[in-house]
Amino acid sequence: MSDLLRKPAGTSGKVHDITIDNAKGPKSPDWGYVGFGLYRLKAGESVNETTGDLEVILVMVEGKATISAGGEDFGEQGERMSVFEQLPPHSVYVPNGTEWSAIAATDCTIGVCTAPGNSGHKARVLPVPEKVTRGKGANTRYIFPIAMEESDVADSLLVTEVFTPSGNWSSYPPHRHDEDSFPDMTYLEETYYHRLNPDQGYGHQRVFTEDGSLDETMSVSSHDVVLVPKGHHPCGAPYGYEMYYLNVMAGPMRKWRFKNHPDHDWIAQRDAG
Repeated sequence: MSDLLRKPAGTSGKVHDITIDNAKGPKSPDWGYVGFGLYRLKAGESVNETTGDLEVILVMVEGKATISAGGEDFGEQGERMSVFEQLPPHSVYVPNGTEWSAIAATDCTIGVCTAPGNSGHKARVLPVPEKVTRGKGANTRYIFPIAMEESDVADSLLVTEVFTPSGNWSSYPPHRHDEDSFPDMTYLEETYYHRLNPDQGYGHQRVFTEDGSLDETMSVSSHDVVLVPKGHHPCGAPYGYEMYYLNVMAGPMRKWRFKNHPDHDWIAQRDAG
């Protein structure tokens, strides 16, 4: 199995705990910005963590929980009971040097998105994002931009949700953001937390560089995480199955600048016309 594909550690509790240190591997030796955790809690269960030198965005993937962070009680967060309801997500920002806690009001799934923090923002509930449609034809997908660069809500983190209809592609045409050469491109590591509907489904994700030094194609199941240290990273949802993913990105600069693969950029140029 590729070291870029991380399977969940069980079905309850903290099933993912991807840190800067344990994300490093043969295919991602220079990983240094993005972390991702995932809690699957039963109603009444609780969790608390300190942030250390990391900022955190808690995403209520599904279910409801009472969230406290930075000494403030933010009350019950969450609305959708299934992520595939495609209701807007509820999210809470937690700065570095503090702590957060969650008490599950219902069975719930909480994404814990992390990156280096510099105490530039306070703990707060983030604005509920509006759904955006991107792409055309079989490249159509639906986006909830939770914390992208258009909103000054974090020090380092860029976080978004993507819903890909049955039979469609996303993160497509293939694109990369693995060079620190702003304004042409920014260096951003990225994680993909995947879900499929119906749950027994699967999807595909390829992570590859133009020189062929990295070329991994992975079949992903619900609750799998894919690491993208560099290269292009398109996803495909087989006919009959919807695909959801939660993206976490971070790097030296909190801006998202990418380049499409030169062999496939014609698709984006055609669709822009």
